[in-house]
Amino acid sequence: MVKVFLIIRIALRALARNKTRSLLTTLGIIIGIAAVIAVVAVGQGASSMIKSQISTLGSNLITIFPGSSKSGGFHWGMGSQQNLTVEDAEAIARECPYVTAVTPVVRAGAQCVYREKDWATSIQGVDTSFQTVRNWDMAEGAFFTEADVRSATRVCVLGKTVAERLFEGQDPVGETVRVRGMSFRALGVLAMKGTTAWGQDQDDTIVTPWTTVRRVLLRSPFNNVNQILISISSIKVLEEARRDITSLLRQRHRLGPGVDDDFSIMDITEVTQTITQVSRLMSALLAVIASVSLVVGGIGIMNIMLVSVTERTREIGLRMAVGARRRDILVQFLAEAVMLSGIGGIFGIGAGAATAHVLARVNKWPVLISPGAVFIALLFSAAVGIFFGFYPAWRAARLNPIESLRYE
Repeated sequence: MVKVFLIIRIALRALARNKTRSLLTTLGIIIGIAAVIAVVAVGQGASSMIKSQISTLGSNLITIFPGSSKSGGFHWGMGSQQNLTVEDAEAIARECPYVTAVTPVVRAGAQCVYREKDWATSIQGVDTSFQTVRNWDMAEGAFFTEADVRSATRVCVLGKTVAERLFEGQDPVGETVRVRGMSFRALGVLAMKGTTAWGQDQDDTIVTPWTTVRRVLLRSPFNNVNQILISISSIKVLEEARRDITSLLRQRHRLGPGVDDDFSIMDITEVTQTITQVSRLMSALLAVIASVSLVVGGIGIMNIMLVSVTERTREIGLRMAVGARRRDILVQFLAEAVMLSGIGGIFGIGAGAATAHVLARVNKWPVLISPGAVFIALLFSAAVGIFFGFYPAWRAARLNPIESLRYE
């Protein structure tokens, strides 16, 4: 143990002789380790955030869009074709055994006004099953009723963002909000859901009966819908539920054998897989950049250690002359290389943590810096020091003591 501390002290003393050179040598390691820490911290934080946000959508949620994804008719949140109807939603609820709740969705955009305040938001026309399907509670007030849906009543439920923008802390229940110039009575406010993994504010919305959107806002006599949202009994019966829904809709839409579906079905597992794949791709790309930085830093350490061996040739010869073994010289120079990379690793961990927190503030992502990530970063930096420091240390150990003492 005493010998280990002695080796460390001698290594630190040798590095302290050229502080500026030692600091510049560690820059590559600092950048590489900082990148590793930042990638891991942001990646783990993003993964945690995605899982929590996916859960807000509903783990048993299936979404049907009009138009086939193969033909380009599918688009996030809206359908470019209009071949899904309220009757389709009712048939799914009635005939598919694994389905527990269904709601049609008719969308519209609108400028909403309350007194002197206004806010542009999305309007979702749904039925009373919406809360069950989306697993969305009320923060205050109440949801609309079946009677409101049947009579296309001008009532609405506000998302948290809309309520805050228009009412700024006041109680909106019972107040009148103007949507596209028409008066709607606010029945309540939905509980906060937050932002989705793809950046959409779920709380920036107003929910109203689908009949109200279709007949009052859009003034359309048709029953076409932009989406059908479905809740199934369990994620375990997902494939069976998809099969039943597909079969039913193909039958209702009179699609013969060999004809592509004129609708697209997406479940929460597909959303999760897509986002996870993108996250992994970005992490892999950043990991490659971090690896390149570590290699460049390692080459820098090797070059500086080779220069150090040349500069200290007489010192090496003198140590050998007074009894130092080749192994001692090897260990000493290897220790200096590991110390260089280790110091770079420590500073890199700090820089990486700071970078991760800055990214988190800018992008509003959580960061998770685990002890395992710190340990791996230190292990990487030590490995770089050993790998790139071995050759200079080996050259130092192979010097002839007599020739070294003659070196000028």
